[in-house]
Amino acid sequence: MVRRGTSHRALTAALALGVPLALAGCGGGDQAVGGSGGGGGGGGDGTTLRVLDYYNNEPDKTVFQDVIDACGEAAGVAIEREAVPGNDLISTVLQQSSSRTLPDVLMLDNPDLQEIAASGALAPLSQFGITAEGYADGVVEASTYDGELYGLQPVTNTIALFYNEALLAEAGVEPPTTWEELESAAAALTTGDRYGLAFSAINTYEGTWQFLPFMWSNGGDESDIATPETAEALQLWVDLVSSGSASQSVVNWSQADVNDQFAAGNAAMQINGPWQFPVLDAVDGLDYGVVQIPAPSAGDTVVAPFGGETWTVPQTGDADRQALAAQVVQCINDDDNMVTLATERGTVPTKPALVDAAVEAQPAIEPFAEQLPDLRSRTGELGEEWPTAATAIYTAVQDALVNGTDPAEALAAAQSGS
Repeated sequence: MVRRGTSHRALTAALALGVPLALAGCGGGDQAVGGSGGGGGGGGDGTTLRVLDYYNNEPDKTVFQDVIDACGEAAGVAIEREAVPGNDLISTVLQQSSSRTLPDVLMLDNPDLQEIAASGALAPLSQFGITAEGYADGVVEASTYDGELYGLQPVTNTIALFYNEALLAEAGVEPPTTWEELESAAAALTTGDRYGLAFSAINTYEGTWQFLPFMWSNGGDESDIATPETAEALQLWVDLVSSGSASQSVVNWSQADVNDQFAAGNAAMQINGPWQFPVLDAVDGLDYGVVQIPAPSAGDTVVAPFGGETWTVPQTGDADRQALAAQVVQCINDDDNMVTLATERGTVPTKPALVDAAVEAQPAIEPFAEQLPDLRSRTGELGEEWPTAATAIYTAVQDALVNGTDPAEALAAAQSGS
């Protein structure tokens, strides 16, 4: 999932200032191990590996703790895990790199991998004999930089259309499958203080993430956002807001805010992800369904971004520790753990062959799992230049929705930086 909006800018600035992310020359045996005294030792005897991730909230915190501990045991090592808030992960990585205390296993939000790999901070997984055989293509692209695989991602998520079953039934509205149906349904469901649709158009990467299915499904592309296809997608959002079917506050709403509106009955439909299941399931009397985001026209393929986190082995300079860390990374990504993580967290295994087993165990993920073959990597085309395009996209969306700028003009201005 998308958790932050400023981390890329901090990373880019730090790299520009020469923050030492590549640590291949620092003696890993002397690396700080959080006071646990875990020096490098082949075979894992007496070794403690440090793991850094951002799963600091439940149920993710406990689910991943159980998996990581089991993988440490299988590798013959103890695990010392640090879980920081999502907004703090990159700054923590930068601090640890400058103090030569990078963890042995590092989890990254998948769009961050290419920037970190480009800095030289990560070890190619091929040196440990690890491949991404059987993984969905988009997942492999996101964890690959300059032809080398640097991470393995066990599960993924994306976004879809949630709808309040009672409100749609009351209005005689079917879940929409096309943009025309979406506009019609949103208008029919808008009444009084209730909006037909809620989505996030905030000026962060979260806003870009929510816009991508509309842009990509209509043939738009991040390498050139000033196109009629992307302008048409942005016009849809403008029309939804200007008609009153969506609140003008979408420009300030995060995805959590959007979910709050839906849970409170202030929106009959929302664009969101499966990480919201626990919140929605706790709302008394709320029955909801999930379908794919509507396509531009009937029969069109919906192309959505995939989210989720990839697991990497930093360059700590200690070959023995890195080899053990690679075992833990591979274990987190074994088939059984993929299915476990998917079913317990409402996510989708990144190996298509495992999807049916996960859906059988957790039917609620089916609308998200159906999208797996067509999910697209945010960094697959532009690589480490993706943050620039992502910023231009949310800037254009804000310009059109807040200032009333024509979508084509807003996109052209954002792309040119004017």
